[in-house]
Amino acid sequence: MKDASDTRAGGPADDPDHSAGPDHPAGGVAATKRRREARKKRQAGRGGRGNGNGNKGAKAAPVVVQVKPVAPAARVKTRHWGVLFSFVLLVLVPIAAAFWYLETRAADQYASLTGFTVRRADAAPAAASDLLGGLAKLSSGPSSDTDILYEFIQSQKLVELIDRKLDLRKMWSKPANDPIFSFDPGGSIEDLVDYWERMVNIYYDGSNGLIQVQVKAFDPQDARAIARAIVEESTRMINRLSAVARADTMRYAKEDLDLAVARLKKARQAITAFRNKAQIVDPNADIQGQMGLLNTLQQKLASTLIELDLLRETARKADPRIVQLERKIGVIQSRIREERKKFGLGGGGAGGTDYASLVSEYEGLTVELEFAQRTYLSALTAYDTAKAEAQRQTRYLAAFVAPTLAQKPQYPKRLVLLGILGFFLFLSWAILVLVSYSIKDRR
Repeated sequence: MKDASDTRAGGPADDPDHSAGPDHPAGGVAATKRRREARKKRQAGRGGRGNGNGNKGAKAAPVVVQVKPVAPAARVKTRHWGVLFSFVLLVLVPIAAAFWYLETRAADQYASLTGFTVRRADAAPAAASDLLGGLAKLSSGPSSDTDILYEFIQSQKLVELIDRKLDLRKMWSKPANDPIFSFDPGGSIEDLVDYWERMVNIYYDGSNGLIQVQVKAFDPQDARAIARAIVEESTRMINRLSAVARADTMRYAKEDLDLAVARLKKARQAITAFRNKAQIVDPNADIQGQMGLLNTLQQKLASTLIELDLLRETARKADPRIVQLERKIGVIQSRIREERKKFGLGGGGAGGTDYASLVSEYEGLTVELEFAQRTYLSALTAYDTAKAEAQRQTRYLAAFVAPTLAQKPQYPKRLVLLGILGFFLFLSWAILVLVSYSIKDRR
């Protein structure tokens, strides 16, 4: 009892250092140590009283204080088993089923690769191009042709052509136990086009116009046959484009030539009508003849006047020779006046029209005829050039990689497919679990 009272008397309440509080410089660690020592003395006193007189000298046993945990121990609940079961059902089972199918049922696929581009030969020589006025440039450039070819390879038309030629349905439905990767022979043409997009991969480089095509099939020979068929049909399509361009060029050149021929015929018919109306083949030649006749009459008039002057000097005024010469001079002057009238001086020429009008009309018809002839020659040259170009293949398909023959299967990529499937299954399962827990927490 004395020890216990001494212990209680020496507690922290009688300690002057304790009264200073934990903020005192001597407090803190020293105060904590004194409290611990006091607690040990109290525990030792209790142990001595409990042992009684029979075990007075024995050492007191330590007292264990039971402290409750902050949180209870974790236990497996029903929802945990549900999450585990859903993981097995939604992730592991589908992956195992996919692994079994890919290893036992999925048929091997072989790939054939080919590459080509569209090239264009020189359409015509430079001189001919100048005469044509650029007809050789009517056809489109290689990049446009490659764009058309890229769309053609993905079209239903090409699928139908190759299906009729090679029987794609039979080639792609060979695996009997692979309904996922093989084609259903009873599918429609739309189904075949969709499957074509899965089995035919096109890689197009628009910067340089190069196209690479990868064809997959369940047999390497079938894959190469399909790739060759694609190259052949693409070549035919490019040739058809060239034929259309050449036909357009020929049609335009032929239309120009027909117009030139019609114009030339019309000009020649106008010349013929003029000659029939004026009864003159060439007015220029006729005028030269008329000018010669007029010059002759002028010379004869001058000679007669000289003769009359000489006769008047030697003969009498009533001499009949003078009268005859005077009459002759009058006839010559009258003829000269008539001939001058033919040149537009008030009289009429051949056909009742003066020579000035005839020459003016004839020159206009001549100019029209000459222009029609030149137009005809230019159109004929253009037509001949277009015809020569039509006999050439200005566009052609240049294959820089011939269809290859695979030696080992490359598809399906089983590990890649399993990895992608596992990722999306796990992602879907995790989202489903998070959503379910979120709904549970809101209740």
